[in-house]
Amino acid sequence: MACSAATTAAASFMASNPTRALFPSSSSSQILTIPRSFSGLRQPLRSARVPRSLSFSRGSHSRRSFVVKASGVAPLVGNKAPDFEAEAVFDQEFITVKLSEYIGKKYVILFFYPLDFTFVCPTEITAFSDRHAEFEKLNTEILGVSIDSVFSHLAWVQTDRKSGGLGDLNYPLISDVTKSISKSFGVLIPDQGIALRGLFIIDKEGIIQHSTINNLAIGRSVDETMRTLQALQYVQENPDEVCPAGWKPGEKSMKPDPKLSKEYFAAI
Repeated sequence: MACSAATTAAASFMASNPTRALFPSSSSSQILTIPRSFSGLRQPLRSARVPRSLSFSRGSHSRRSFVVKASGVAPLVGNKAPDFEAEAVFDQEFITVKLSEYIGKKYVILFFYPLDFTFVCPTEITAFSDRHAEFEKLNTEILGVSIDSVFSHLAWVQTDRKSGGLGDLNYPLISDVTKSISKSFGVLIPDQGIALRGLFIIDKEGIIQHSTINNLAIGRSVDETMRTLQALQYVQENPDEVCPAGWKPGEKSMKPDPKLSKEYFAAI
């Protein structure tokens, strides 16, 4: 690769400076230092309430559908996911990822993490990579995002897991240097310039069907992400049914009807 020398230098820099992320500049490199509050909790910010509407509709043949439509500026569940196009690292190469290219083709697990070369982040990133084949069977792609540069991503991928690195990953890591993606998905902490641990499940129509946001010190569960994805796909394939708490494939679902739901309650 033409940039192998620069890559080796970047990897060496990252290995000796594990709490910093490298960003390219037209004149000289810039250093982003992890905020002192990184290991703690973000300060609460005021946010406006966004109105949402819950609608029940009766389709043909008296089939019911349970539909939630969100309205407002924020990318809430029920809204179309904000599109983006950005550089990413995959298979130790620089590629371009455009979210809308997955519409009509695949579900997407889009998750944000604060910074490269940190602590909780590699445990989440490698856990999703190790389970990638299972998500692939569900016609789902995984995309990781942070505000680091592609050079930082590449250096981290080229660092061994036992040294706090990632090793090769089975999905792309996207660079959000401008912070525009994090901001559009409502996970950016403005006063720190990093993203909370936001995770979004986007269906094949490009609609956000699930979101969860953890504070900086709390890692996420791949098992729960998988379970939620399976439940989403089940109700989309069976629009007259809903999934109760903790539902897993093969378990009994429920009819969203005052009378028909009694069949479920009687069985538990």
